[in-house]
Order: sequence, then C-alpha cells, then structure tokens
Amino acid sequence: MCGIFAYVGPRNNAAKIVLDGLRLLEYRGYDSWGIAAKIENALRSSEPKDLRRKLKLENSKILLEKHVGKIGNAKLNSQFSTFKSRVAIGHTRWATHGGVTVKNAHPHLDCTKTIAVLHNGIIENFAEIKKELIKKGHKFISETDTEVASHLIEDNLKTHNFLDSTRLAFNQFKGMNALVILNANSNKIVAVKNGSPLVVGIGRNEMFIASDAAGIAKHTKQVIFLEDNQMVEIGKTLSLYSLPSGKAIKYKTATLEWDFEEADRGKYKHFLMKEIAEQPTVVENIATTRDSEVKSFSEVIRAATGTFFLGCGTASYAALAGTYLFSRIAKHHVNFSIGSEFKYLEDYLTPKSLVVAISQSGETIDVIEPINHAKARGAQIGAIVNVIGSTLYRTADHKILLGAGPEIAVVGTKSFIAMFSLLLLIAFALTGNLSHGKKILLKAAKNTKTILKDSYLTKIRRVAKQLARAKHIYVLGRGLSYATALEATLKIKETSCIHAEGFAGGELKHGVMALIEKGTPVIVFAPNDETHDEIISNAQEVKARGAFVIGIGPRNNDIFDKFLPTEDLGDATLISQITISQLLAYFLALEVGIKDPDKPRNLAKSVTVK
Repeated sequence: MCGIFAYVGPRNNAAKIVLDGLRLLEYRGYDSWGIAAKIENALRSSEPKDLRRKLKLENSKILLEKHVGKIGNAKLNSQFSTFKSRVAIGHTRWATHGGVTVKNAHPHLDCTKTIAVLHNGIIENFAEIKKELIKKGHKFISETDTEVASHLIEDNLKTHNFLDSTRLAFNQFKGMNALVILNANSNKIVAVKNGSPLVVGIGRNEMFIASDAAGIAKHTKQVIFLEDNQMVEIGKTLSLYSLPSGKAIKYKTATLEWDFEEADRGKYKHFLMKEIAEQPTVVENIATTRDSEVKSFSEVIRAATGTFFLGCGTASYAALAGTYLFSRIAKHHVNFSIGSEFKYLEDYLTPKSLVVAISQSGETIDVIEPINHAKARGAQIGAIVNVIGSTLYRTADHKILLGAGPEIAVVGTKSFIAMFSLLLLIAFALTGNLSHGKKILLKAAKNTKTILKDSYLTKIRRVAKQLARAKHIYVLGRGLSYATALEATLKIKETSCIHAEGFAGGELKHGVMALIEKGTPVIVFAPNDETHDEIISNAQEVKARGAFVIGIGPRNNDIFDKFLPTEDLGDATLISQITISQLLAYFLALEVGIKDPDKPRNLAKSVTVK
C-alpha cells in the first residue's frame, strides 16, 4: 500500500518528475499526497535570498507540498517552478495511523526541516519511541507512526552520519516497513526496507526509487529489487548495504519486460475497462505460448506430497477454483486456504509439502508472511504471480508468471483470468492432455470477444441500470461456479459499493433464504455441467420468494427475468462468466455515480500492511 516515488539527477524539475511518478502509482493509495524537494537557486531573475525571505523559506532547504484527496490533474505550487530541485521524494497515501488530513500526509519532516521521510508499512512500536523523543524535546505535528522516523534520524545525526543514522533508526522499528529519506544537507536519498516493496531504477546519470516498477518503467528498464534488510543510497552513484551490519554489498540489476505504454489508458476512459478488454489477448497468449512452463509446474505438483493453494481477495477465488479444476480434470487433491488464515494451518507442513501462492503483485503481506513460515518449515514454495522481481517471485522455489501485463485498476480483472487460465492448463498437463485445455481456452477467448462487442455490452448496461437501486445483490453458483459467484460478488462490492454476497446454491435452505424478498436481485450462474439442474432448482426457489433472477449460462430458462448468455465452454466457462460479472460491476459503478471505478474507496492495489 501507498505509492512512493523519488528522484535524484541532473534535471532541474525533480518535483515535477516525482508528481508524474505518483500519478502512475496512485492506485496504491489515494487518501492524500505530498512532495518534498531540496531547493536550490531560483530559476527566475530574482535574487535568491530575497525570494527565499519573501516565500518564508530562509530557514529551510526543503520545499513541501501536501494535499488531501486524489492527485488527479493537480499541479504543483508555483514555488516549485521558481527554484531548481534536483532531488525530490513523493508519496500517495493509504491511511493507517491517523486520519486523512494534510498534517498526516507524507512526507514528514524533522524539527530542523532538513530531513523528509516517506513510509510504507506500520511501525508497531512507534508510541514508545515517540514518548522518548518527546522527552528529548522533539515536537510532533501529525498523528502518524511515520513521523517518529524523521525525528529519530534527526536525533541520531547528532552523533552519526546520515547513512548510519537511518540504519540505526530503522533497526529500532518493529513491523514490516519501507522508508525513503531525503536529507537536505546532501544530494542523496537513502531507502531501506523490510517487508514492504521498493524498487530502484537506474537511468542515465539519474536514479529513481518507487514502491512499484510501474512508476519507473517510463524512465528506465534497469532496476534493482531491494531485498529485506537492505539499505540503498542513491546520488551520483549507487551503494547497497546490509541493514544489520551496515557493510556494503554487491547488487544485481534486472530488466523490466514490459513497456511504459502498456500502463496507459489508451482509448478507454478507465483502466478497469481497458483491462477487461485485454482479457481475450491474455487468454490467447497463455494458451499458445506457455506449454513448457505449464508442464514443468505440473510436474512439481505431481512430485509433492500435499499441495496447498493460497491467495487473498481475488487471488483466493482463483485458488479455490483451482481446487475444483484439479479434482475434476486431474483427479488430484489440492488444499485451499485464504492467505491470512494459512498460518493457523501450517502445523501439518513437511519438507515434502508444496505451497503455491497466487498473487498479482507478489507483495501482499498476507501471502508473503505464511510463505516465509512455510519455507522455514522446509516446504517447497510455488508462485503464480504477475510481477517479476516481486518478493513472492524472489522467494519461490518454482514460479510461473501470469504474463497479464501491468494491472493499474485496483479491482483485479485480467490477473484473475490469467490465474484461472494457468491453473486450468496445469490441471490438464497433469493428465497429459494439455492440448484440450488450450483448445477450450481459445474458445473462451473467442467468446469473451463476443461479450465485449457493443451489442452485448448494451445488454449488460440494461441489467446494470435495473440493479443500480438495489441495496443487496446475491449471487449463486455450485461447484466451479461457486468460486465464480464469490469473485463476481467481490467485483460488485468493491467497484459499485453495493452490498453483495455469494453463496453455494445448496446453502439456500441453511439460512440464506431468509434474505430473499420481493424484488431482491439474485444472479445465478448456470453452466452446462453437472451443477445445471440443481442450480436451476435453486433459481426456482428464490423466484418463488419474489427474487428478480438474472441467469448467466449457455441455456436460457423461463425462470430467468434477465438472461446473459455464454457459450458452453466446459471447464473454461468461468472465463466468460467472470467477464460478464466484471462488466456488470463496472456499469453498476457508473450507474450509481462512481466517478473513478479504478480507485474504489478505502482500497489499494497491493496490501502490504497487516
């Protein structure tokens, strides 16, 4: 969570470069934003000293700007165009400690206003550190845990250099954290991490730091993914250090494999719609280019004694779908767990176990933590992940990339479809019938293209218009379509902010039926598989209680008030079902007046804090 961006280099407009970088990272947090730049001589003809006095900057080397809300098309204060700035840092916040206010926005300064700090994570012991710093005379402005970092570094600077002051401060903190620190008395930035992600970009005579490679790809493809307990110092040169010892260590660069242009909205109003529209291409690429990787991963699963799929949010429903696929297609048992719950189930792991974590970002703390625990118990780690170089990617013994390209909208779409497509192929590879899996994936891609045509989109818009006044929407499925129901429910909730719940059809009689009354919208997934007759019976049951029933599947039925058709795609039918669900959620959001479906309230793309 939270977007971090920093720049050091020869260009005079460092603050503007940082602002542009934050726009690309705003999906990581958009409660508030701020920028701090080291200011130098004025760019205009005024005498710098007089201008500094006029702007009340005579006692500061840092120019600071902070705002509540999204960055949008915001422009920097005119003071940033008055002075040269070759070093700057910026932050877009997802609030944890302290309310959404200007004072709580990052960056945070020390008492001397020469140290500016950005922070991602939670300093769990900040209260006791703050108490000691107050006793020493430090004045705090915000309610955040972050501000203790700037004051503690300031305090350490009395007896140590900047690098050691940062290292010693960070070593006092408990929890998973990343810090980026600007020191106005130098032309350098120091960054340090344990848990929360940071990426260093190496350009021509300039360097960048970001919480996500998406912010850096515009400038350079040469990056260093910081490992836990590492500290980096960037200026004209780059130096990497071990956090515990402070000793210099060698670093390796990686090359980003996607272009900046891929992270642009193009002709679409929102990234969410663009990424839904990219799904047929994602599925086609997986079906036609991933044979060797899929076969290798399937052999890892075959060799394991006890395989576990885990994920969070959207990825957890892909993992759940995987258990149905492996049972039905490969007759192979796979256990499933939500990532945040897996640590309570890890006691039965052995060195023969395989834990496969599924994640778009590869940085979700509720996946990384149990994976580290599993690794400590000797278990093999598999990763199905979208971001090369991410913590999960680097931690895993066996990995397969989603290849979905950058996903900017907070709401996961094409990443889920990529997860499911790979799991389907891996299941078929276990049976030695990979060709059939590829065949039905290509059929699903073709059907998805039909769903994305204007004539079909009009049908979905009409249904969205009818559901826009609903206070509650319920979604039913059985078997593999139960996972579909849960994922469809999540799309509706996070995109439109309408309450929705997904249920296994058989659970209706066990209490759920009490929720159904006249006019209650109920979406029913009715694929042409072994669940069809039973789910139609469930549709009849809710219809008898007055429900407004929307059917999704290859066969219409008189019980449906509205019907959105898919082709009969066998085990790949989920792809068409979910695409319809995503589009319905998107159009629902527009109908209820959500201005930016890319950034749902209270949510961020990558959950890197507990």
